[in-house]
Amino acid sequence: MTTHTETKQGAIARFLNFIERVGNKLPDPAIIFLFALVTIWILSWALSGVSFSAIDPRTGNPIVVNNMLSGDALANFLSGMVKTFTGFAPLGVVLVAMLGVGVAEHSGYINTAIKLMLKRTPKFLLTPVIILVGIVSHTATDAGYVLVIPLAGVIFYAMGRHPLAGIAAAFAGVSGGFSANFIPSGIDPLLQGFTQSAAQIIQPDMAVNPLNNYFFTSISSLFIILVGWFITDKIIEPRLQKTQVDGDTDDLPKFDEISGKEKKSFYLATAVMLLGLGLLAWAAIPADSAMRYEGSLTSFRSPMMQSIVPLIFLLFWIPGTIYGFASGTFKKTKDMIDAMSKAMGGMAYYMVMIFFCALFVAAFANSNLGALLAIEGAQVLKAMALPSGVTIVGIILLTAFVNLFVGSASGKWALLAPIFVPMLMQLGLSPDLTQAAYRVGDSSSNIITPLMPYFPLVVVYCQKYVKDTGIGTLIAMMLPFSIAFLIGWSIFLLAYWGMGIPLGLQASYVYPAG
Repeated sequence: MTTHTETKQGAIARFLNFIERVGNKLPDPAIIFLFALVTIWILSWALSGVSFSAIDPRTGNPIVVNNMLSGDALANFLSGMVKTFTGFAPLGVVLVAMLGVGVAEHSGYINTAIKLMLKRTPKFLLTPVIILVGIVSHTATDAGYVLVIPLAGVIFYAMGRHPLAGIAAAFAGVSGGFSANFIPSGIDPLLQGFTQSAAQIIQPDMAVNPLNNYFFTSISSLFIILVGWFITDKIIEPRLQKTQVDGDTDDLPKFDEISGKEKKSFYLATAVMLLGLGLLAWAAIPADSAMRYEGSLTSFRSPMMQSIVPLIFLLFWIPGTIYGFASGTFKKTKDMIDAMSKAMGGMAYYMVMIFFCALFVAAFANSNLGALLAIEGAQVLKAMALPSGVTIVGIILLTAFVNLFVGSASGKWALLAPIFVPMLMQLGLSPDLTQAAYRVGDSSSNIITPLMPYFPLVVVYCQKYVKDTGIGTLIAMMLPFSIAFLIGWSIFLLAYWGMGIPLGLQASYVYPAG
């Protein structure tokens, strides 16, 4: 006899199979942007002769759609293509930040830091620390997927706990908590660049701070750790007790293999990094500091705020370089350059995707279709008279759904920001708040979509311990995390907003900022 529970499980499985089939049929994100660009051209041509009653807030006149297929527009498109690409805000900031992160990653500095944190953790704090390390690993882009997740399985197994529970906890921190971090990382300027470009559709001189969500993402780390800790220890691991470990565990890597030389090199590199941060703070404290603008340290015009991305670069490049030479990972200066080259090699696909993305965003803005969609969409939302909180939750849920089909965080935001940001600005909600809502939705469903590039890799990690682990096994294991993050984090954002806690540097909840 089929029970109600079994029927529900079958429905969920059918839904996830549908998501996988549809997602596999989607073209590459770069091609999506190319198709979107062509669509913008055609729509701009079709709507260029239509009169609209919507008032353009930038001019005070009825909005006009510009024909991007006119001779002048096509000539400007071709002549400005290089500048459109190289001047696209997200490109430079991400590449500069990744140059530093690449040195820290390939020298072994980040790996040693993670291993030391995990090794010295008491058993009762193992779960929250693994989730914490997973969150912090975002600073090294893919380091969490290739290092933290498999090591978490090793550590849990070595301590007599079920290894799949360790993998689940780490996966929840690395991917489910992707938008939570105590440490600024490359994702901050990456998203900020898209947000700023989208906001400038409505206000051309709009500036968005790269750390506009920093306070929210920092405090969100505590939420992810506590919720992930509860789900791992109280739901996932008890359920796994009946799952027998039958894999080949003899050749598993040892999490405690850190040489004395590596430790000394790590402490030396970290000490130099802390000294550098101290010197920076010392230089910034005086009221007449060169890092301030008219006495303000957090003003958009202050050298401190203008230097956030270069500081991220130095924060990783300096200790990474010192560690590399002290530990012997780097034998000559060319090794350091090779590490930076490898980091750039890993960004090759991103640059291809961002090329088409930049052209799409420019056409979307220049055609005025983005502004038209934002203004008309805002009018519909205003007519619905939904509370602002409901609108924000709608953005979160829509983002989480789209994430099941399109895994790239930057790719999704590049598509959604030109729609969400201007539309909500017309409703009086700031780009900072809209970006925070996007980050919540984007992170929450990462861990249940097989289309996420590292999802199959996590399945392989699980198969080292449980041979018959499949995609369904991992989805079922991660689904409680995803649901809890989606619901709980949405409520957390609304409560955070309600208490008026700042989202980040130079951030606001309303537009225009008061």
